[in-house]
Amino acid sequence: MYELITRLAATRTRAAAALAAVFAIAFAAPSIFAAAAAEPTVDITKFAFTPKEITVAPGTKIVWTNHDEIPHTVTATDKAFDSKALDTSDRYEHTFSTEGDYAYFCTVHPFMTGVVHVRKQ
Repeated sequence: MYELITRLAATRTRAAAALAAVFAIAFAAPSIFAAAAAEPTVDITKFAFTPKEITVAPGTKIVWTNHDEIPHTVTATDKAFDSKALDTSDRYEHTFSTEGDYAYFCTVHPFMTGVVHVRKQ
């Protein structure tokens, strides 16, 4: 009988630990998703950067994703950053650490332009 009670107690302990882990994940998940959602993105679609202008705080990483079937680049007019040619679904990331206005364009299609405004918020 003692052995049965010991096994039952151990099973309850494991079940309680599993339940605690589920609750920990459930309560942590919103903050994980909030962090992921906070990362600004710029889509490259139909030969345009969308949004064309974006304002972020210093230290923010922006991710550009090419959704066109044609290669594009993300190149600062002052050459402060420059991606390789991005094929369909390729991504380019750059972190902006200093306040300022960063104009950029596609070297393959120079009419495609955009601006990143970096401001303390």
